Amino acid sequence: MTITQWFLFFLIVQVVHFLGTWKLYVKAGRQAWEAAIPVYNAVVLMKIIHRPWWWTILLFVPIVNLIMFPVVWIETIRSFGKHKLMDTILVLVTFGLYIFYLNYAAELTYIKDRSLTPRTATGEWISSILFAVIAATLVHTYLIQPFTIPTSSLEKTLLVGDFLFVSKFHYGARTPLTAVAFPMVHDTIPILGVKSYLEKPQIPYFRLPGFEKIERSDIVVFNWPVDTMNNMYFTDKYYYKPIDKKTNYVKRAVGVAGDSLRIIDGRIFINAEPLKLPGRAKLQHNYIGTTKGKAFDPRYLYERYDVTDPYGYDPGTNSFRINLTEDAYNKFKNHPNVAFIQKLNDSIGNKDTRLFPKSKNLNWNQDNMGPIFVPKKGATTKLNLETLPFYKRLIEVYEGSELGINNKLSVNGTQVLLNGQPTETYTFKMDYYWMMGDNRHNSLDSRYFGFVPENHVVGKPVFVWFSWDTNGTGIMNKIRWERLFTTVSGDKEPTSYLPYFLIGLLVLFGYNFFKKKRDS
Repeated sequence: MTITQWFLFFLIVQVVHFLGTWKLYVKAGRQAWEAAIPVYNAVVLMKIIHRPWWWTILLFVPIVNLIMFPVVWIETIRSFGKHKLMDTILVLVTFGLYIFYLNYAAELTYIKDRSLTPRTATGEWISSILFAVIAATLVHTYLIQPFTIPTSSLEKTLLVGDFLFVSKFHYGARTPLTAVAFPMVHDTIPILGVKSYLEKPQIPYFRLPGFEKIERSDIVVFNWPVDTMNNMYFTDKYYYKPIDKKTNYVKRAVGVAGDSLRIIDGRIFINAEPLKLPGRAKLQHNYIGTTKGKAFDPRYLYERYDVTDPYGYDPGTNSFRINLTEDAYNKFKNHPNVAFIQKLNDSIGNKDTRLFPKSKNLNWNQDNMGPIFVPKKGATTKLNLETLPFYKRLIEVYEGSELGINNKLSVNGTQVLLNGQPTETYTFKMDYYWMMGDNRHNSLDSRYFGFVPENHVVGKPVFVWFSWDTNGTGIMNKIRWERLFTTVSGDKEPTSYLPYFLIGLLVLFGYNFFKKKRDS
C-alpha cells in the first residue's frame, strides 16, 4: 500500500471509530466530537478506560498495535460493565465491531471508578503475558534482535554457533514492512510450520534516524534480496516474500554506496585502493594439496591448524581441499606429512556463469570481477545494453515493485526503454551495498546475488552473548567460553566481558536479597 492508501485507510478507521463510540464518549462524561478527532480521540479514550496516555503511541507502532487494539477493545467494554467471557469473545471475534453494537443497542452505565486489577488469577496471568510480549516486541523490533550464525561464510571472524545481539538503532531501526505478522518470529511460526504473516497490506518503507551510517568493512545483517525460499530446503522462483520476511544474512560490507569495486586474484580493491579490513577480520581461502602418503585426521587439523570445513580428503590420491587463514596456511604448509599445498584461485578469464550479473559478455569468476559501481542515492548512471544487466533488477524490483512503482525495462534494438520511453540514464532512489563473507571461497554473497538495497538492511551485530561448538566433546568443551560476552567490531582480539557480567549479577542479587531482608 502507498502512503496515500494508508492515509485513506486511517481516515476510514477514524470514521468507523467515531460512529461506533461517540455515545460511549458521552456516557463517560466527554463530548461526542472528541471521538472524531484523530489521535486526540485515542488520548481521550485512554482517560475513559483509565489507562496511561502513552498507550496511544503503542496503537501506532506496527506489530505492537496488533496486540494493543484487542487490549483496548476489552478495556473499553469493561469500562461499561461488560465483564463476561462471552462479551470478551464477541469483541475479539468481531475485531472490535461488537463495541459498535453496544454503542447503539445496549443500555450501558459507565463505571467511573473501575478497578484495574484483574478479577481472577487467570486474568492477571494473561495480562502479565500480554505486556511482556509487547515489551519484548518493542525491543526485538526497534532495539536489539537475537541472531544465530548458521554458516561459515564469516569464519573465523564470526563462528558457526555464535549467538549475537544485533543492534537495530545503530543504522536506524526499520519499521516493519509487513503490517500483520506474528510477533517476535521471522517468516514461520515455530512448531506449526506455517507462515507467520499476511503478505498484504504492506507498510511503506521507513527507517528511524540512526547513530551512524554503514561504513566500509562493517559486518551487517540484512534480508537476502533474492530470497524465494518457502522453506530451508526448497526454492521456488515464483515464491514471493515481503522484504522484512526474507532470510536474514550476515556479511561484511566491502563496498558502500558510491564505491567502484574490483576483485583481482581474490583481493578486493575499492576506488583502485586495496580494501582495508579491521584487525579482527580473518580472511580464509580455499587450498588444495597432497600428503606424503599418510592420512590425516580432520579433527586433528581442526584443533591444530584452526581449519574450517576440513573436507575433501581422498585417501586414494592423498589429495585434500581445505579452507585456511593465511596464518593457518603458513603453519600447515610446514607439516611433515604435507607434500604440496597452494591457494585455489580462479585465473583471470575463467568464466563462472553463476556470478552476478550473469552476462554472456563478462569472463568473471569469484576471484576476478569488476569494475562494479555500487549505486548511490541521487547518482545518475548510463543505461545501455552493457549496464542494463547490472541495474535491471534494481530498477524493476528494488526501486520498482517493492516500493509500489510499476517500473518496466525493455530493449528496442540498441535503445533501452523505461516504461516504454527511451532513456539513456537512470538516477537511483536508494543507497546500495556490496556484501561479502570473509570465508572467500565458501560464501554465498554479492558476487552471486548482486547489490543489497538499503531497505533490506536489518542491523549491526554488536555482541556475542553465547557460542556453541558442535565439534566439541562434552558440554563444557562445546561452550566457547572465551567468546562469551565479546564485542563483534574492533581491531584487537575479542575480550570476554563474562566476569564483569557475573559480578554485575552477584551485585544485583545481593542488593535484592538485602533489600527484601530489610523490608521484611
